[in-house]
Amino acid sequence: MERLGIVGLPNAGKSALFNALTGGSALVAPHPFSTTETNVGMARVHDPRLLALSEMSESKKTVPATVEFVDIAGLVAGASTGEGLGNRFLAGVREADALTLVLRAFVDENVVGGHDPVDDLAVLELELVLADAATVESQINKRRKAARADKSLASEVVALEAAEAVLQAGTPIYRSNLDADQRNLLKPFFLLTNKPVLAVVNLGEDQVAEADAIVKAVADEVAGAAEVLGVSVQLEAEAAQLSDEERTELLEGLGLGEGALPRVVRAAYHLLGLRTFLTTGDKESRAWTLRAGAKAPECAGVIHSDLQRGFIRAEVIHWDELLDLGSWNKAKEVGRLRVEGKDYEVVDGDVLEIRFNV
Repeated sequence: MERLGIVGLPNAGKSALFNALTGGSALVAPHPFSTTETNVGMARVHDPRLLALSEMSESKKTVPATVEFVDIAGLVAGASTGEGLGNRFLAGVREADALTLVLRAFVDENVVGGHDPVDDLAVLELELVLADAATVESQINKRRKAARADKSLASEVVALEAAEAVLQAGTPIYRSNLDADQRNLLKPFFLLTNKPVLAVVNLGEDQVAEADAIVKAVADEVAGAAEVLGVSVQLEAEAAQLSDEERTELLEGLGLGEGALPRVVRAAYHLLGLRTFLTTGDKESRAWTLRAGAKAPECAGVIHSDLQRGFIRAEVIHWDELLDLGSWNKAKEVGRLRVEGKDYEVVDGDVLEIRFNV
Protein backbone atom coordinates (compact mmCIF):
# COMPACT_ATOMS: atom_id res chain seq x y z
CA MET A 1 0.00 0.00 0.00
CA GLU A 2 1.48 3.30 -1.07
CA ARG A 3 1.02 6.18 1.35
CA LEU A 4 0.87 9.92 1.18
CA GLY A 5 2.47 11.84 4.06
CA ILE A 6 0.78 14.99 5.37
CA VAL A 7 3.51 17.47 6.28
CA GLY A 8 3.37 20.94 7.81
CA LEU A 9 4.61 23.35 10.41
CA PRO A 10 3.02 23.13 13.87
CA ASN A 11 -0.58 24.43 13.83
CA ALA A 12 -0.78 24.51 10.02
CA GLY A 13 -3.83 22.23 10.22
CA LYS A 14 -2.35 18.95 9.02
CA SER A 15 -3.93 16.80 11.76
CA ALA A 16 -7.31 18.45 11.17
CA LEU A 17 -6.93 17.71 7.44
CA PHE A 18 -5.97 14.10 8.22
CA ASN A 19 -9.08 13.68 10.41
CA ALA A 20 -11.36 15.24 7.80
CA LEU A 21 -9.97 13.02 5.03
CA THR A 22 -9.90 9.74 6.93
CA GLY A 23 -12.47 10.10 9.70
CA GLY A 24 -9.54 9.68 12.08
CA SER A 25 -9.16 11.05 15.59
CA ALA A 26 -5.64 12.52 15.60
CA LEU A 27 -5.24 15.09 18.37
CA VAL A 28 -5.81 18.67 17.19
CA ALA A 29 -4.62 21.41 19.59
CA PRO A 30 -3.61 25.09 19.29
CA HIS A 31 -0.03 24.46 20.38
CA PRO A 32 3.08 22.94 18.71
CA PHE A 33 3.77 19.20 18.62
CA SER A 34 0.28 17.93 19.39
CA THR A 35 1.26 15.23 16.87
CA THR A 36 4.22 13.30 18.27
CA GLU A 37 3.64 9.96 16.51
CA THR A 38 2.51 9.24 12.97
CA ASN A 39 -1.21 8.53 12.51
CA VAL A 40 -2.31 6.33 9.60
CA GLY A 41 -5.77 6.31 8.00
CA MET A 42 -7.62 5.48 4.80
CA ALA A 43 -9.59 7.99 2.72
CA ARG A 44 -12.27 6.95 0.26
CA VAL A 45 -11.83 8.20 -3.31
CA HIS A 46 -15.11 9.85 -4.30
CA ASP A 47 -15.75 8.66 -7.87
CA PRO A 48 -18.92 9.73 -9.71
CA ARG A 49 -18.24 7.04 -12.33
CA LEU A 50 -18.60 4.31 -9.72
CA LEU A 51 -21.81 5.80 -8.34
CA ALA A 52 -23.32 6.03 -11.82
CA LEU A 53 -22.44 2.39 -12.62
CA SER A 54 -23.79 1.23 -9.27
CA GLU A 55 -27.09 2.98 -9.98
CA MET A 56 -27.21 1.49 -13.49
CA SER A 57 -26.64 -2.04 -12.19
CA GLU A 58 -28.85 -1.54 -9.12
CA SER A 59 -25.94 -2.88 -7.08
CA LYS A 60 -26.61 -3.97 -3.51
CA LYS A 61 -23.12 -2.80 -2.50
CA THR A 62 -20.84 0.01 -3.70
CA VAL A 63 -17.15 -0.12 -2.78
CA PRO A 64 -14.91 2.89 -3.57
CA ALA A 65 -11.13 2.89 -3.98
CA THR A 66 -9.08 4.12 -1.03
CA VAL A 67 -5.77 5.90 -0.50
CA GLU A 68 -3.63 5.84 2.65
CA PHE A 69 -2.67 9.08 4.41
CA VAL A 70 -0.12 9.49 7.20
CA ASP A 71 -0.19 12.45 9.62
CA ILE A 72 3.49 13.16 10.34
CA ALA A 73 4.90 14.98 13.39
CA GLY A 74 5.20 18.75 12.81
CA LEU A 75 8.34 20.36 11.44
CA VAL A 76 10.12 23.45 12.77
CA ALA A 77 13.12 25.40 11.51
CA GLY A 78 16.19 23.35 12.38
CA ALA A 79 14.45 19.99 11.97
CA SER A 80 17.22 18.84 9.62
CA THR A 81 19.65 19.09 12.56
CA GLY A 82 17.27 17.56 15.11
CA GLU A 83 15.37 20.61 16.39
CA GLY A 84 11.86 19.97 17.73
CA LEU A 85 10.81 16.49 16.66
CA GLY A 86 13.21 16.70 13.71
CA ASN A 87 14.46 13.12 13.59
CA ARG A 88 10.96 11.69 14.01
CA PHE A 89 9.62 14.08 11.38
CA LEU A 90 12.30 13.21 8.82
CA ALA A 91 11.81 9.47 9.38
CA GLY A 92 8.08 9.88 8.74
CA VAL A 93 8.70 11.80 5.53
CA ARG A 94 11.25 9.24 4.33
CA GLU A 95 8.67 6.43 4.63
CA ALA A 96 6.03 8.27 2.55
CA ASP A 97 5.74 7.78 -1.21
CA ALA A 98 4.47 11.31 -1.88
CA LEU A 99 3.87 14.43 0.22
CA THR A 100 0.99 16.77 0.92
CA LEU A 101 2.41 20.05 2.21
CA VAL A 102 -0.16 21.85 4.40
CA LEU A 103 0.50 25.61 4.29
CA ARG A 104 -1.27 27.92 6.70
CA ALA A 105 -3.12 30.98 5.39
CA PHE A 106 -5.81 31.33 8.09
CA VAL A 107 -5.45 34.06 10.72
CA ASP A 108 -6.17 33.16 14.35
CA GLU A 109 -4.55 35.09 17.20
CA ASN A 110 -5.26 32.16 19.54
CA VAL A 111 -3.18 29.75 17.45
CA VAL A 112 0.61 30.06 17.51
CA GLY A 113 2.38 30.55 14.18
CA GLY A 114 2.43 32.71 11.07
CA HIS A 115 -0.14 32.80 8.29
CA ASP A 116 1.82 33.33 5.08
CA PRO A 117 1.64 30.09 3.07
CA VAL A 118 4.66 31.05 0.94
CA ASP A 119 6.72 31.45 4.12
CA ASP A 120 5.52 28.04 5.33
CA LEU A 121 6.57 26.53 2.01
CA ALA A 122 10.02 28.12 2.27
CA VAL A 123 10.64 26.70 5.77
CA LEU A 124 9.41 23.22 4.86
CA GLU A 125 11.45 23.07 1.68
CA LEU A 126 14.61 24.42 3.31
CA GLU A 127 14.60 21.75 6.02
CA LEU A 128 13.96 18.98 3.48
CA VAL A 129 16.68 20.35 1.19
CA LEU A 130 19.21 20.50 4.06
CA ALA A 131 18.41 16.91 5.06
CA ASP A 132 18.80 15.76 1.44
CA ALA A 133 22.07 17.66 1.02
CA ALA A 134 23.47 15.82 4.06
CA THR A 135 22.33 12.48 2.61
CA VAL A 136 23.95 13.16 -0.77
CA GLU A 137 27.16 14.35 0.85
CA SER A 138 27.38 11.13 2.87
CA GLN A 139 26.82 8.95 -0.22
CA ILE A 140 28.54 10.61 -3.13
CA ASN A 141 32.17 9.69 -2.35
CA LYS A 142 31.17 6.09 -1.58
CA ARG A 143 29.46 5.80 -4.94
CA ARG A 144 32.39 7.41 -6.77
CA LYS A 145 34.75 4.80 -5.30
CA ALA A 146 32.33 1.99 -6.16
CA ALA A 147 32.02 3.31 -9.73
CA ARG A 148 35.76 2.92 -10.29
CA ALA A 149 35.32 -0.83 -9.95
CA ASP A 150 31.85 -1.04 -11.49
CA LYS A 151 31.43 1.22 -14.53
CA SER A 152 27.64 0.62 -14.57
CA LEU A 153 27.40 2.93 -11.54
CA ALA A 154 28.73 5.93 -13.48
CA SER A 155 25.25 7.25 -14.35
CA GLU A 156 24.25 7.01 -10.67
CA VAL A 157 27.25 9.14 -9.71
CA VAL A 158 26.32 11.72 -12.37
CA ALA A 159 22.77 11.87 -10.95
CA LEU A 160 24.12 12.34 -7.41
CA GLU A 161 26.41 15.12 -8.60
CA ALA A 162 23.51 16.84 -10.34
CA ALA A 163 21.39 16.49 -7.19
CA GLU A 164 24.22 17.89 -5.06
CA ALA A 165 24.42 21.02 -7.23
CA VAL A 166 20.65 21.53 -7.14
CA LEU A 167 20.42 21.07 -3.36
CA GLN A 168 23.38 23.33 -2.64
CA ALA A 169 21.54 26.03 -4.58
CA GLY A 170 18.64 25.57 -2.15
CA THR A 171 16.28 24.00 -4.68
CA PRO A 172 14.17 20.90 -3.88
CA ILE A 173 14.66 18.14 -6.44
CA TYR A 174 10.96 18.03 -7.31
CA ARG A 175 11.31 21.66 -8.47
CA SER A 176 14.63 21.15 -10.28
CA ASN A 177 15.51 20.52 -13.92
CA LEU A 178 16.67 16.94 -13.23
CA ASP A 179 15.03 14.64 -15.76
CA ALA A 180 12.97 11.51 -15.01
CA ASP A 181 15.91 9.16 -15.60
CA GLN A 182 18.12 11.03 -13.13
CA ARG A 183 15.35 11.12 -10.53
CA ASN A 184 14.82 7.38 -10.92
CA LEU A 185 18.54 6.77 -10.32
CA LEU A 186 18.22 8.74 -7.07
CA LYS A 187 15.37 6.63 -5.68
CA PRO A 188 17.59 4.17 -3.76
CA PHE A 189 18.80 7.11 -1.64
CA PHE A 190 15.26 7.98 -0.43
CA LEU A 191 15.74 11.70 -0.87
CA LEU A 192 12.91 13.69 0.71
CA THR A 193 12.58 16.30 -2.05
CA ASN A 194 12.58 13.65 -4.78
CA LYS A 195 8.98 12.74 -3.90
CA PRO A 196 5.90 14.03 -5.77
CA VAL A 197 4.22 16.93 -3.98
CA LEU A 198 0.68 18.26 -3.52
CA ALA A 199 0.32 21.60 -1.72
CA VAL A 200 -2.82 22.36 0.33
CA VAL A 201 -3.28 25.99 1.38
CA ASN A 202 -5.32 26.00 4.60
CA LEU A 203 -7.76 28.90 4.39
CA GLY A 204 -9.91 30.53 7.04
CA GLU A 205 -13.65 30.38 6.45
CA ASP A 206 -13.57 34.12 5.76
CA GLN A 207 -10.90 33.62 3.06
CA VAL A 208 -12.81 31.15 0.87
CA ALA A 209 -14.08 33.93 -1.41
CA GLU A 210 -10.51 35.08 -2.11
CA ALA A 211 -9.05 31.57 -2.34
CA ASP A 212 -7.83 31.94 -5.93
CA ALA A 213 -5.63 34.93 -5.11
CA ILE A 214 -4.15 33.27 -2.01
CA VAL A 215 -3.51 29.98 -3.79
CA LYS A 216 -1.97 31.78 -6.80
CA ALA A 217 0.94 33.06 -4.69
CA VAL A 218 1.92 29.46 -3.85
CA ALA A 219 1.22 28.20 -7.38
CA ASP A 220 3.47 30.92 -8.80
CA GLU A 221 6.22 29.91 -6.37
CA VAL A 222 6.18 26.20 -7.29
CA ALA A 223 5.79 27.09 -10.99
CA GLY A 224 3.94 23.96 -12.08
CA ALA A 225 6.07 21.49 -10.12
CA ALA A 226 3.14 20.67 -7.81
CA GLU A 227 -0.64 20.94 -7.83
CA VAL A 228 -1.89 23.57 -5.35
CA LEU A 229 -5.38 23.42 -3.80
CA GLY A 230 -7.08 25.85 -1.44
CA VAL A 231 -9.04 24.22 1.40
CA SER A 232 -10.79 25.63 4.46
CA VAL A 233 -9.79 22.64 6.58
CA GLN A 234 -11.87 23.71 9.59
CA LEU A 235 -14.99 24.13 7.47
CA GLU A 236 -14.42 20.84 5.65
CA ALA A 237 -13.74 19.02 8.94
CA GLU A 238 -17.02 20.31 10.37
CA ALA A 239 -18.90 19.34 7.20
CA ALA A 240 -17.35 15.85 7.30
CA GLN A 241 -19.11 15.22 10.63
CA LEU A 242 -22.56 15.75 9.05
CA SER A 243 -24.77 13.28 7.21
CA ASP A 244 -24.27 13.18 3.44
CA GLU A 245 -27.46 15.17 2.88
CA GLU A 246 -26.57 17.84 5.47
CA ARG A 247 -23.01 18.07 4.20
CA THR A 248 -24.18 18.59 0.61
CA GLU A 249 -26.66 21.24 1.74
CA LEU A 250 -23.99 23.11 3.73
CA LEU A 251 -21.32 23.07 1.03
CA GLU A 252 -23.68 23.93 -1.81
CA GLY A 253 -25.15 26.73 0.32
CA LEU A 254 -21.65 28.18 0.58
CA GLY A 255 -21.10 27.76 -3.16
CA LEU A 256 -18.44 25.06 -2.65
CA GLY A 257 -20.08 22.27 -4.66
CA GLU A 258 -18.81 18.88 -3.51
CA GLY A 259 -16.23 20.60 -1.29
CA ALA A 260 -12.46 20.41 -1.46
CA LEU A 261 -11.81 17.09 0.28
CA PRO A 262 -12.79 14.90 -2.70
CA ARG A 263 -10.42 16.99 -4.86
CA VAL A 264 -7.59 16.52 -2.35
CA VAL A 265 -8.10 12.75 -2.28
CA ARG A 266 -8.28 12.44 -6.07
CA ALA A 267 -5.17 14.61 -6.49
CA ALA A 268 -3.30 12.50 -3.92
CA TYR A 269 -4.42 9.28 -5.60
CA HIS A 270 -3.13 10.40 -8.98
CA LEU A 271 0.04 11.86 -7.46
CA LEU A 272 0.92 8.34 -6.27
CA GLY A 273 0.58 7.09 -9.86
CA LEU A 274 -2.65 5.26 -9.02
CA ARG A 275 -5.54 4.78 -11.43
CA THR A 276 -8.93 3.04 -11.26
CA PHE A 277 -10.63 0.22 -13.08
CA LEU A 278 -14.18 -0.82 -12.27
CA THR A 279 -16.38 -3.88 -11.99
CA THR A 280 -20.17 -3.72 -11.84
CA GLY A 281 -23.11 -6.04 -11.30
CA ASP A 282 -26.29 -6.43 -9.28
CA LYS A 283 -24.39 -7.71 -6.24
CA GLU A 284 -21.59 -5.15 -6.21
CA SER A 285 -20.01 -2.25 -8.06
CA ARG A 286 -16.40 -1.65 -7.05
CA ALA A 287 -13.51 0.66 -7.87
CA TRP A 288 -10.16 -1.16 -7.93
CA THR A 289 -6.75 0.47 -7.75
CA LEU A 290 -4.03 -0.16 -10.33
CA ARG A 291 -0.69 1.43 -11.01
CA ALA A 292 -0.61 3.49 -14.19
CA GLY A 293 0.58 1.23 -17.01
CA ALA A 294 -0.57 -2.05 -15.42
CA LYS A 295 -1.68 -4.80 -17.81
CA ALA A 296 -4.84 -6.87 -17.66
CA PRO A 297 -3.45 -9.93 -15.77
CA GLU A 298 -1.99 -7.69 -13.06
CA CYS A 299 -5.37 -6.00 -12.66
CA ALA A 300 -7.02 -9.40 -12.47
CA GLY A 301 -4.65 -10.18 -9.61
CA VAL A 302 -5.85 -7.10 -7.75
CA ILE A 303 -9.29 -8.75 -7.60
CA HIS A 304 -7.94 -12.21 -6.67
CA SER A 305 -4.66 -14.04 -7.19
CA ASP A 306 -6.50 -16.95 -8.88
CA LEU A 307 -7.74 -14.60 -11.59
CA GLN A 308 -4.18 -13.59 -12.44
CA ARG A 309 -2.85 -17.14 -12.26
CA GLY A 310 -5.55 -18.51 -14.57
CA PHE A 311 -6.05 -15.40 -16.71
CA ILE A 312 -7.45 -16.11 -20.18
CA ARG A 313 -8.80 -12.76 -21.34
CA ALA A 314 -10.58 -9.63 -20.18
CA GLU A 315 -13.84 -8.27 -21.56
CA VAL A 316 -13.48 -4.48 -21.50
CA ILE A 317 -15.58 -1.39 -22.08
CA HIS A 318 -15.01 2.19 -20.93
CA TRP A 319 -17.37 3.31 -18.16
CA ASP A 320 -19.11 6.10 -20.10
CA GLU A 321 -19.80 3.88 -23.11
CA LEU A 322 -21.29 1.23 -20.80
CA LEU A 323 -23.42 3.84 -19.08
CA ASP A 324 -24.75 5.09 -22.43
CA LEU A 325 -25.73 1.52 -23.39
CA GLY A 326 -27.44 0.95 -20.06
CA SER A 327 -26.23 -2.53 -19.07
CA TRP A 328 -23.46 -5.10 -19.48
CA ASN A 329 -25.84 -7.47 -21.28
CA LYS A 330 -26.81 -4.75 -23.76
CA ALA A 331 -23.12 -4.02 -24.43
CA LYS A 332 -22.58 -7.73 -25.11
CA GLU A 333 -25.65 -7.94 -27.40
CA VAL A 334 -24.49 -5.07 -29.61
CA GLY A 335 -20.87 -6.27 -29.71
CA ARG A 336 -19.36 -3.32 -27.84
CA LEU A 337 -17.32 -5.40 -25.37
CA ARG A 338 -13.68 -5.61 -26.42
CA VAL A 339 -11.78 -8.83 -25.83
CA GLU A 340 -8.28 -8.05 -24.58
CA GLY A 341 -5.36 -10.38 -23.81
CA LYS A 342 -2.35 -10.43 -21.54
CA ASP A 343 -0.63 -7.46 -23.17
CA TYR A 344 -3.54 -5.04 -22.79
CA GLU A 345 -2.66 -1.95 -20.75
CA VAL A 346 -5.71 -1.10 -18.66
CA VAL A 347 -6.92 2.51 -18.92
CA ASP A 348 -8.32 4.61 -16.06
CA GLY A 349 -12.10 4.17 -16.15
CA ASP A 350 -12.15 0.77 -17.88
CA VAL A 351 -14.84 -1.65 -16.72
CA LEU A 352 -13.55 -5.23 -16.73
CA GLU A 353 -14.87 -8.75 -16.53
CA ILE A 354 -12.10 -11.35 -16.22
CA ARG A 355 -12.26 -14.78 -17.84
CA PHE A 356 -9.98 -17.31 -16.15
CA ASN A 357 -9.40 -20.99 -15.55
CA VAL A 358 -7.51 -22.58 -12.65
